[in-house]
Amino acid sequence: MTQLTRRDALALTLSLPGLFLTTGAAQAQQQFAEGKNFTVLAQPQPTESGAKVEVIEFFSYACPHCRDLEAFLGPWKDKLPADVAFRRVPVAFQPAWVNLGKVYYVLEALNRDDLTMKVFQAIHGANLRLHEEKVFFDWAGNHGLDVKKVQELWGSFAVNSKMNRARTLAANYKVDSVPMLFVDGKYRVQSHLLPGSHKDVPAAIDFLVARARSERRK
Repeated sequence: MTQLTRRDALALTLSLPGLFLTTGAAQAQQQFAEGKNFTVLAQPQPTESGAKVEVIEFFSYACPHCRDLEAFLGPWKDKLPADVAFRRVPVAFQPAWVNLGKVYYVLEALNRDDLTMKVFQAIHGANLRLHEEKVFFDWAGNHGLDVKKVQELWGSFAVNSKMNRARTLAANYKVDSVPMLFVDGKYRVQSHLLPGSHKDVPAAIDFLVARARSERRK
């Protein structure tokens, strides 16, 4: 075996980090395959984010898979790049889910997205029926919200209009299960198609955001 000189060994050591980074980037690009891990929409949908790359999550507080995804999606959302816009859109597959969608839009209007996981925990952990108005109002008061303001928002034109818009978006995107995410109106991401399920969703979104970002520059 040929022995390395100290200079050769030092040069090799210094070159390894770049090698690892290059290899890691290549592996990340290979991790998510079109048609296998994500879908390209046959009919792209218009976005509402202007110059920013749009990421939409269709979800419901009633969905246990949405709750499980939040553990990974929440931290990702809190560190969005400046050129990425994220929003949630509640679905209403069942009558009770309509009111849960209103719960979301009330909290959004109050800028209390930080309560998202607490809503999931209340429904799936404590079995609270937050789709019932009184139960939600009581829960809101117990979490420091102005109950009178919550009640006003609950029946407001703004919240009801957002629910109607949510139904239209879900129909346009052909959403038939949740959680379901879309990047820039072109790419669909679903946890069950990813090697690591929910924990791979942030990486898959980042991969597609980079792709969408590149396409916007063309």
